Amino acid sequence: MRALRLNADQLSERVGELAELLADTVNGGASVGFLAPCERERAVAWWRERVAAVAAGQLAVWAALDGTGRTVGTVGLAFPYPGKPNSPHRAELVKLMVHREARGQGIGRGLLAVAEEAAAAAGITLLHLDTETDSPAEHLYRSAGWTRAGVIPDYALDPTGVLRPTTLYYKHVDAPAR
Repeated sequence: MRALRLNADQLSERVGELAELLADTVNGGASVGFLAPCERERAVAWWRERVAAVAAGQLAVWAALDGTGRTVGTVGLAFPYPGKPNSPHRAELVKLMVHREARGQGIGRGLLAVAEEAAAAAGITLLHLDTETDSPAEHLYRSAGWTRAGVIPDYALDPTGVLRPTTLYYKHVDAPAR
C-alpha cells in the first residue's frame, strides 16, 4: 500500500474512485454517516463537497493506493476551525475506509498510522474519533493504542436505518519539539 496525501486538485481527480469506495463501504454495512443503498451520485457529491475544506487546510485526506494506483482506502483528519482558539492541539480522525476487496491486508492499520504521524508532525497532540459500537473498527482502534472514552446510546442510524450506539475514542500523539 502507498498512502498519498491528496491536495484539492488530486481529491477532485479521485472523486470517482473515492465515491466508489464510500459506496462499497456503506453498502457493505459499515456505519460512516450514510444509509444504504449508497448511490454513486450521492457519494460523488459528498466527496466534491470536501474539496474546499482540503483547499482551506481544514481537512487532510489520504488515499491508499494498490499496486495499480487504484484507491482502495482512505482516511481523513478534520482540524478545528480557525475561530476555535482553544483547540489547536487536537483533530478528529474521520472516514477511515477500506474497500471490501482489500481488507485484511493491513491497509486500515497503515492509514491509521499515516494519519497519526501526520497529526504529530503538524503539532497535534490529541486525536479523537467515533465509531459504531461493536463494529470491526473497534478492534483496530483498541489494538492501535486508542483509549475508549465511552458510549453514546442511539447515536446514529446504521446503514440499514437502525439506531445504534457509538463509541468515542481518543489517542495522545507525540508532536515534535518546536
